[in-house]
Amino acid sequence: MLMKKNGAVIPFALPIEDLEPEQHAASIDTPMRADAFALAPDEKIARIEKHFRGIMETLGLDLTDDSLQGTPKRVAKMFVNEVFSGLDPETRPEPTLFANKFGYKGMLVERDITVHSFCEHHFVPIIGKATVAYFSSGQVIGLSKLDRIVKHFAARPQVQERLTEQIAAELKRVLRTDDVAVLVDAEHMCVKLRGVKDECSSTVTTHFSGRFEDAEVRNEFLIYHKR
Repeated sequence: MLMKKNGAVIPFALPIEDLEPEQHAASIDTPMRADAFALAPDEKIARIEKHFRGIMETLGLDLTDDSLQGTPKRVAKMFVNEVFSGLDPETRPEPTLFANKFGYKGMLVERDITVHSFCEHHFVPIIGKATVAYFSSGQVIGLSKLDRIVKHFAARPQVQERLTEQIAAELKRVLRTDDVAVLVDAEHMCVKLRGVKDECSSTVTTHFSGRFEDAEVRNEFLIYHKR
């Protein structure tokens, strides 16, 4: 996705301090080119297969080996149809809301939602859990749909901070309320497998808005998260 500032086209990856106030909200979008969806999925798979074959050949691998010869195609299909499927707006879930017939006024918390994503800096996995919560504004959402929202935005090259904000923004849009909380606790393979090779660390990111900005409400959420 691109936007304009002073007549010039700039990417959403621009540091937030360089954006105008009205552009801050848009900065949580995944950086995408304007022609990102010009190619059909099959065309993307064919191109990625060709390029990944070149990577493997450059590494010196023998692609005539029966264990390796299908790898470029498998990787290409995995990228387009699975691990990066959240880049396609057609896969964005559109949950149905239901009337809050029970008049439930408490906090609804969905814990331990599996997060499988890929670090956009090294294209290695991010693996963790998300906890999300909201207060009903008069309607409720099917519980599995909360999982689908998390998984949709995780299925992209990501940084955890952006992932957390994207989930929160989507929950607000769908649930029609600002009373939303998101906590993501994840392990990054770019930290565990390369560079510092720290096998024990994990990263926690949070978003609290609306009623969750109140310390007492926020602490209640954190208690549920830890149980």
